[in-house]
Amino acid sequence: MAASADLDEIKEVNANCILMANLHQASSSGTQTDSAPVYDTDGSAE
Repeated sequence: MAASADLDEIKEVNANCILMANLHQASSSGTQTDSAPVYDTDGSAE
């Protein structure tokens, strides 16, 4: 089982991956009006 510190680090890495994916999608599409939902760092759709 992962230690608490490891779990926090995994969550941070996942959040960074989601953020980078959202930035890439925004810069490549030019608009997000018809794109997939953007997910916040906690995984909820906005």
